[in-house]
Amino acid sequence: MKFMKLGSKPDALQADGKSVRYISSELATDIIITVGEVKFHLHKFPLLSKSNRLQKMLTKANEECSDEIQLDDFPGGSKAFEICVKFCYGMTVTLNAYNVVAARCAAEYLEMTEDIEKGNLVFKIEVFLTSSIFRSWKDSIIVLQTTKSLLPWSEDLKIVGRCIDSIASKTSVDPANITWSYTYNRKLSELDKIVEDKTAPHEKIEPVPKDWWVEDICELDIDLYKRVMITIKSKGRMDGVVIGEALKMYAVRWLPDSVDALVSDAHARRNKSLVETIVCLLPCDNGMGCSCSFLLKLLKVAILVEADESSRGHLMKNIGLKLHEASVRDLLIPARLPLTTKFDIDLVQDLLNLYMTNLRGSCDIEIEEKKKDKANESMLGQRSLLNVGKLVDGYLGEVAHDPNLGPTSFVDISQSIPDFARPNHDGLYRAIDIYLKEHPGLTKAERKKICSLMDVKKLTVDASMHAAQNERLPLRVVVQVLYFEQIRAASNGRTRGNSPRDSSSTLVNGDEECVKTGGEMCQLKMRDEEFQKNGKLNKKSSKNSRSGMQLLPSRSRRIFDKLWIVGKGQGENRSSETSGSSNSPTSVVPGDTKSSGSSLRHRRHSIS
Repeated sequence: MKFMKLGSKPDALQADGKSVRYISSELATDIIITVGEVKFHLHKFPLLSKSNRLQKMLTKANEECSDEIQLDDFPGGSKAFEICVKFCYGMTVTLNAYNVVAARCAAEYLEMTEDIEKGNLVFKIEVFLTSSIFRSWKDSIIVLQTTKSLLPWSEDLKIVGRCIDSIASKTSVDPANITWSYTYNRKLSELDKIVEDKTAPHEKIEPVPKDWWVEDICELDIDLYKRVMITIKSKGRMDGVVIGEALKMYAVRWLPDSVDALVSDAHARRNKSLVETIVCLLPCDNGMGCSCSFLLKLLKVAILVEADESSRGHLMKNIGLKLHEASVRDLLIPARLPLTTKFDIDLVQDLLNLYMTNLRGSCDIEIEEKKKDKANESMLGQRSLLNVGKLVDGYLGEVAHDPNLGPTSFVDISQSIPDFARPNHDGLYRAIDIYLKEHPGLTKAERKKICSLMDVKKLTVDASMHAAQNERLPLRVVVQVLYFEQIRAASNGRTRGNSPRDSSSTLVNGDEECVKTGGEMCQLKMRDEEFQKNGKLNKKSSKNSRSGMQLLPSRSRRIFDKLWIVGKGQGENRSSETSGSSNSPTSVVPGDTKSSGSSLRHRRHSIS
């Protein structure tokens, strides 16, 4: 820390209790000056030779035959006046970053300028500020912190502005040229790790990180911090990622972790102002400078402290640009009254809508759910959309535990993303299974609607085996699972018996059969012989390795076999009464076989 010593005489200012100061001298004091609650017993001559204001006040006091002067609203209080008194007497006084602003304001109040005497206190303090304080990184920050208690004097004297400009200028210096000390308690990133010179192993070079300055300015109050950050951004030389890191550090430093502390009456207004200020300082790079996790946490706080609509809207806009970076935990935002759900489902729905809107604009295409559309195949390559698909399924798996979550909300969230964002439906199946378990009172229509979200053809073998024995799923869905597992097993069996080229075409043909399968019993009957042949082939190939058929549990195969027999006994021309897609293999379950379906359900059990 920089400091400056003034004067050379020993300190003769003595204290008599807490409220009296006097000069220890052979000469009797002839003036009493009161500053706040402290009375100073002094001599007129040293004061008159340095202070123009005291000259005027003493002249007025003499006219009134008084030897006392009252200094109201003195900047810096009695301590600052004490510095000025010692300077007038030529006593040793030390100026540093903590008291220099108070001394400067006090000297201005007393009019201790060059007009009265050359080399007066105002001049000496200005030299100290310019040559030392504003050239020091940490001293500039300390001085800026002290200016708040000395407003409006510190503002009028342009000390605040000069401190801010000094700090902002230093943040823009090339890190390679940083020679002063700074606070950096975070772990160094991969690029900032210590580099060792191979030719001189004992010498280590620790490069200065680009965000070296963010921790030191976290100590500033929010209004001063805002002005510093605005000045830094106005210079246009700071990367948006570094600005984002600075805002994150400030939020971590000042926003409490506890929800109760956030919304408490004592701190609610301050926290609201803090959040709104951080939001307005976000880098103007469409949210790219801040992580999605940080933005979502900031949104949580903004909702809790009831920040203004513009702040929340700005956050949601930025989050909507990079939702693919979020985690499920980030999206679990507590709901506020009058919502009855545990988490704010509507907010997540709005974020998903924003993301999809931005995605359509960035890709300059209209996303449509057409299974054979080539544009969809190209969209599969977009990692961000696939990440959002996994995010939505994971989120549904978490909120599915909420007993107050209605089926409509569950369906809406699931359908917020296009079907091709889910090449795999295991995550969606898990969420559906949890939802059915936690909501046993669902109607048959609601269960059917929930399960229709899932495409059983996109389940892995493990998920299919679980679904085939899941008693919470409608029988129609279980039959679909078993049917497509039979198709998969048959395709795997043919693959082992054919060349790679033939097996690939066989697999494609098998998938086409899955899609084109009708809802009438005669169509399934026509494939009866084909399945039997495939079963023989699988049995033959199982001598050397496990076949695809063996992946199905025996109990599930028995269910499918019984359904097959029941279907055949009803006649070829009897149509299925099961609602759903005409392509569905559930046509094997006629509407009047209710008793059979009921008995079969008792043979299924859950392994979840």
